[in-house]
Amino acid sequence: MKIAFIGLGNMGGGMAANLVKAGHDVRAFDLSEEAQATAKSNGCETFTDAAVAVEDVEAVVTMLPNGQIVKSVYEGSVIGKAPAGAVLLDCSTIDVATAKEVIAAAESAGHDMVDAPVSGGIAAANGGTLTFMVGGTQKAFARAEDILKGMGKAVIHAGDAGAGQTAKICNNMLLAITMIGTSEAMTMAEKLGLDPQKFYEISSQSSGYNWSLNAYTPMPGVGVESPADKDYQGGFATALMLKDLRLAMAAAEESGAPVPLGSRAAALYEDFAGKGNGALDFSAIIKTY
Repeated sequence: MKIAFIGLGNMGGGMAANLVKAGHDVRAFDLSEEAQATAKSNGCETFTDAAVAVEDVEAVVTMLPNGQIVKSVYEGSVIGKAPAGAVLLDCSTIDVATAKEVIAAAESAGHDMVDAPVSGGIAAANGGTLTFMVGGTQKAFARAEDILKGMGKAVIHAGDAGAGQTAKICNNMLLAITMIGTSEAMTMAEKLGLDPQKFYEISSQSSGYNWSLNAYTPMPGVGVESPADKDYQGGFATALMLKDLRLAMAAAEESGAPVPLGSRAAALYEDFAGKGNGALDFSAIIKTY
């Protein structure tokens, strides 16, 4: 399949490369010359104009920083430029309202479109093991599913337009809460004289079991290998977690959903990022204890 891929950053670069490995003809665009060069070395055909990249394709995939950019790219370079029958997949993490607005505009122009944000981070993007949470019609999902399977291990239809974004921000709010709770418990156990490794061995097999502890242990030298063992480099940056928490807080306010723990997690990450830790993995929040 001929696919245009717009947005070749830390996540998008690996995703585009995996579409090539899956046998697709990928036409790639990014504002960064370095990202373009990497995409070319990975087998993509590169373009200096997004509107040209989407000509004559069967699908367009975008992975962009925020809702404003997503809306601008689709209005200026995709809708009206890509063939009307092309299926559109936005894998960015953005606000629900913008996702719905862009999908409505795409559908009015004759496109099937999904919002399909991801979970898994850079390593999963490179390894093709992302999880996709997909919002859109059943028809649009059916068309997008095989494309997404070329980049991930799980592709789940969450519901109508915007449902993918809803699932993503709620999931990551929960992740932030559990990472903070795990960090508090591990450091408290250590201060009380319990060997952190022994705490891990006990809690990871009892009612304290959770992903942040078992699969992404935030304390170096304890539990599974994680960014904590690499001085909190790589993984899922604090700045990106904070972005998702801000989206979650805005959605909670708009919907009237009470999120006291989510609000506290957002405040803690605001403070942590504000002290110059935005580039560190989000598990580095344990440093505050």
